[in-house]
Amino acid sequence: MQPALHRSPLDTLSDLELVREITAGDEAAFTFLMRRHNQGLYRTARSILRDDTEAEDAVQEAYLLAYKALPGFRGDAKLSTWLVSITVNECLGRVRRRARRAEVVHLDGTTHDDLQAAEGHMNEATPEEPERAALQAETRRLLEAKIDKLPDAFRTVFVLRALEEMTVEETAASLGINEATVRSRYFRARSLLRESLSREIDFAFESAFSFAGDRCDRIVAGVLERLRQGRARDT
Repeated sequence: MQPALHRSPLDTLSDLELVREITAGDEAAFTFLMRRHNQGLYRTARSILRDDTEAEDAVQEAYLLAYKALPGFRGDAKLSTWLVSITVNECLGRVRRRARRAEVVHLDGTTHDDLQAAEGHMNEATPEEPERAALQAETRRLLEAKIDKLPDAFRTVFVLRALEEMTVEETAASLGINEATVRSRYFRARSLLRESLSREIDFAFESAFSFAGDRCDRIVAGVLERLRQGRARDT
């Protein structure tokens, strides 16, 4: 029988109570907050920056900014929503700094050109992984690659709604957009992913149980070797 999972006393605290502990200098409380929100904030940052290392750096910076601002937290929004908003702002600032001369990413608008380019990218096949790769890991990589190819505004909405399971209201508050926009972008993101993954499955059908490559070579070599052995016995 599995032992019961250890629960921290901090689990019972409300957002405001946890904030009070942190602002009073309780390092354990801040550690607890970070471990609770790390995955959600990393996914948010990754959805905007599309770079693992930079996403980690952005989350760390967001935590530092949040720590300084915690004394002003009044609980008007959920703590998780507040943290996501800080992370989004940090990431967008990084995007602007690294692309001063390029088109700045806006989460409150998507152009027609964005959609056309995104649909073109979504149609691209993902490179085949080595056969020894586990199916679950392969599926995860495929899904992550397809999410990365979503338009910037759609991608972040999808990550917050589908991966982090934030409500429409929480997502809208985190990104500073209205709820109708959240709904429409989430629906469009799901449609783009569904179409793209369907194409990948079609491509996979074409190569299923293929005898090309090493498997074909092994079979041919084995048959030829057995023929040679048979001839040798007959002579």
